[in-house]
Amino acid sequence: MALDGLRVDAASQVRYILLIPMLTMMHLHLVHALPGQVINEISFTTGPFNQPSLTQYPPTTTINQPSPATSGIINTGLETDGRTSIQPFPTPSVPPVTIPTGSPLATSSSNTSSAAYSKNFTSPKINSTRRYFGRRAVGQAMIDQTEVFQPVATQAPPRHILQRGDHPAPRLNIVPQSSPLSTNKFYANFFLGSQDQGVWTHPYSLTWSKGTRSIRSWGMAVSHIDADQRVFGPRASSDVPGSPAQYYINPVAIQSIIISATELGNSSILTTDSLQAFSANANLLPQAGSSSRITFPLVQGMGLITGVYTNLQLVIQSGVLFRSVSVGARSWSGIFKYQITLEDNKSWLLYATPHNGQDPQLSLVSNTELRGVPNWSGVVQIAKNPSGSSGEYIYDNAAGVYPTSMDLAASTFGQTGTYHFEWRKAGLTGANEPKLLMFALPHHVESFAGPTPFARTPLRLQTTTKGIATAVVADSWTLVEANLPVDMGFSPWNGSLPRGSRSTTYLSPTAIDIINKVAESEIAQDMGNQTDLDSMYFSGKALSKFAALVYAIHKLCDEPDFARVGLSQLKVAFAKFSTNQQRYPLVYDTAWKGLVSSGAYITGNAGQDFGNTYYNDHHFHYAYFIHAAAIIAHLDPQWLQLNKEWVNLLVRDAANPSTSDQYFPFSRAFDWYHGHSWAKGLFESADAKDEESSSEDAFFAYAMKMWGKVTGDSSMEARGNLMLSVLARTLRNYFLMQDGNSNHPAEFIANKVAGVLFENKVDATTYFGTNREYIHGIHMLPLLPYSSLTRPSSFITQEWTQIFDPSNPSAPNPASTIQGGWKGILYANLALIDPRQSWDFFAQENFDMSWIDGGASRTWYLAWAAGLGGAP
Repeated sequence: MALDGLRVDAASQVRYILLIPMLTMMHLHLVHALPGQVINEISFTTGPFNQPSLTQYPPTTTINQPSPATSGIINTGLETDGRTSIQPFPTPSVPPVTIPTGSPLATSSSNTSSAAYSKNFTSPKINSTRRYFGRRAVGQAMIDQTEVFQPVATQAPPRHILQRGDHPAPRLNIVPQSSPLSTNKFYANFFLGSQDQGVWTHPYSLTWSKGTRSIRSWGMAVSHIDADQRVFGPRASSDVPGSPAQYYINPVAIQSIIISATELGNSSILTTDSLQAFSANANLLPQAGSSSRITFPLVQGMGLITGVYTNLQLVIQSGVLFRSVSVGARSWSGIFKYQITLEDNKSWLLYATPHNGQDPQLSLVSNTELRGVPNWSGVVQIAKNPSGSSGEYIYDNAAGVYPTSMDLAASTFGQTGTYHFEWRKAGLTGANEPKLLMFALPHHVESFAGPTPFARTPLRLQTTTKGIATAVVADSWTLVEANLPVDMGFSPWNGSLPRGSRSTTYLSPTAIDIINKVAESEIAQDMGNQTDLDSMYFSGKALSKFAALVYAIHKLCDEPDFARVGLSQLKVAFAKFSTNQQRYPLVYDTAWKGLVSSGAYITGNAGQDFGNTYYNDHHFHYAYFIHAAAIIAHLDPQWLQLNKEWVNLLVRDAANPSTSDQYFPFSRAFDWYHGHSWAKGLFESADAKDEESSSEDAFFAYAMKMWGKVTGDSSMEARGNLMLSVLARTLRNYFLMQDGNSNHPAEFIANKVAGVLFENKVDATTYFGTNREYIHGIHMLPLLPYSSLTRPSSFITQEWTQIFDPSNPSAPNPASTIQGGWKGILYANLALIDPRQSWDFFAQENFDMSWIDGGASRTWYLAWAAGLGGAP
């Protein structure tokens, strides 16, 4: 049906032409018309609930008409706040020292210092949390299941740890809460700095517009970036195989959809509340103290972006500009649906669920603004739909409910670890209420078990740095890791061998003889001098180095008396820290609730010790102390009780496993949704959280596992095993790129390693330089038993052959030409695929000790290569 030449009279108040069908057609077309505008054709049908489908077009006026803002902003540089440009080595390489005959070191004693849907809205609904703990019979044996998230401790930090409440990073507009505040989570930009940097929930991002960009909105901008919008950095020189791009970046500040209100303006404020490990609320208020607001429940992986309105005039804006807006057929009674097409030809869906049934009456007043009725309360949900009618059907059946937070449970049973995501939700209630639509990252999909794989849908959206996300319609997920490294200990470990033979404690007499000769000089180094530094990171690395050295002598070379000399020194060096007598003692920060270096308080330098005071890198720094403590306690169990509380404090700060511990936030560093940690603490960032050293991330999990083992904390040990297995999966997917990796663009994967992985970009570089040995080596160190699990031999083979192999004339950076401690790291890494070549390198005569960095020892590298099968 069509009407030709229909004109709207200039004096008329008519803004829409609405044709009520007389026939039994199933769709209706509504045209937005201005006075004097000619309408050439109108078509229509009707939909379910006898509801017409109405299409609005923006006015055709050309006065002050903005252009679609589709390019965004590209941040090509590294944000170095809280970062230093020094290499990750604690001291210059130490020349060998020969123990003189009759040295007092040889006799020093061990001396230690101490039915239909209801339109009622509910508070967040708590689903019954599944528990799978207990005992199972296997054959004739009973095997215990271990709950992973049991508290390490719940008492206050000891008195010799000073408490301070004057942390230099302000808690900007955070609503007071009794539980500890998370510092390294995805939403931190909303309480840091200017509060106008993005937050990535994946696959979407949200940014407070704060009056910026072309349309000067004060609402919350929602963005999703497709793969063809990425920007790539310069290509590597032709001598690098594949000539990969140095980086790829997703543009920020593209305001595809903005959830706003007419009351928002330059007096508006952004507050946050209910800060938890996987969720937080962001609130936009017209002014401080207002009871009117839009609350945005931020939950990682949420399938629809949700804004909960309280008594405001609903406004939806777009910096990309509206091409058309159609009133869609309702999926459920009480939900109003709009189909949006933007000027970039992308399709979005909007669902409005009023608290009182009031139609929001969204009207397209310009190509930048949809405006609804005043004093409206209800829920608005936004989703990008790349899949046409099939995608719309999936979203329709999930609209009306939204996640508010997530509960995490996990257990291990033998070699199998199982973890569960279960979301608390709010919105429509009823016997047949919708299931949540949540997006799963590639590593999730690989791990799905039980009913979860059957909840996957064909709907996919690109993420910024984690490949393609899959929409899953379920209120909970079950994920399984079936090969936990329960047999991994302190000795060299080869994950490719059959269980029962993966850990090596026997070395040949020839190997032992060579190792002992090297150990004689290294054990005589001044441990106190090398560990008493102004950095927790560097001090910890030195302590861990000496601990591995002592272990190699004691257990692998079977020289306990010889090792006892070094163990005694190591205990004294460690005691300086456990008694908090180091150069910059630790303090307990009562503002954010954590254990931080006093360095930035004293110096005023936020970058002191890599930003430790601001919660940067705690899992890196404290891992080295935990590893050293685990070895000391293993060799001297009596030492344990004097030092257990202090070491547990480090574990609690970086990886508190229980909300019953009110002195530290749950899992500060490790992100169980992403499957790896974030190193950035309380620093605002345009590209959000990041991590540089994937290997030190895994090292923390390993150190915690071993500390749990020696202290008898089975939950901690199980947690470390599960984290290591999850990390092995995520590092393979996102950090260590084998040929054919499907989660990064083809233009980038020839870099082989991610360099620095942000939430919004990946840059094949480091914070301390661009040498290729730096970029690769920071994902190798320290080389310890966990390395065989998290660095697959197939990846190492490609990396070595393509980049570092001296026998390959095409390799751009032959390891034989590398200088300094990075050379030792490369050859220690080689032991994982070619232990004999690694052994020959470290056992060579006239070995240059400058090839051993201050965080490693030649003794350990020899024992490492020998234990992996390289010694004669």
